[in-house]
Amino acid sequence: MMTDAIPFAVAVGLAATAAITDWRTGRIPNWLTLPPLVIAPTAYLLLIGLEGLLFSFLGAIICGAAPYLLFRRGAIGGGDVKLLAAVGALVGVMVGLEGQLLGFLIASVYSIALRVFAGSFGTLCKNCFFLVANPFLPPHWQRPLQRGEMTSLRLGGFMLLGLCGAVALRYPPLWS
Repeated sequence: MMTDAIPFAVAVGLAATAAITDWRTGRIPNWLTLPPLVIAPTAYLLLIGLEGLLFSFLGAIICGAAPYLLFRRGAIGGGDVKLLAAVGALVGVMVGLEGQLLGFLIASVYSIALRVFAGSFGTLCKNCFFLVANPFLPPHWQRPLQRGEMTSLRLGGFMLLGLCGAVALRYPPLWS
């Protein structure tokens, strides 16, 4: 049972370190995210075999795919992508995606609360509508997004909270 907890502890430690560096500097450095992307699949291969390698490799690829698309659109930073891929390599697809989903959900609620308290919730709704609708609207109906009213967040802390939530919900024996 103790060895089952090691990947989760390493992933939470990685996410905590990333959250701290993201909070302090606005960056999640390569020295933090790239080693787990190499070490986790190698360790799983040596300890479990090809099935372990596939578990870790698919975790990295699948958990990094949607964040990579967001990065390509300028919605998140590259460090966030590498962090989420590294977490996927450590804990696998299911826990990695659950942590991601919870992290993005917490960040969304926080962002909406910021806009509500700033008195610009209507602008947020308008931006959201046109962000989704513009690609489908004729050019004369399309509206530019009001960039000054958009919220920029550092995601490291939210991803830490999401990962902790996913691990706690999926594996209660680890913390009980």
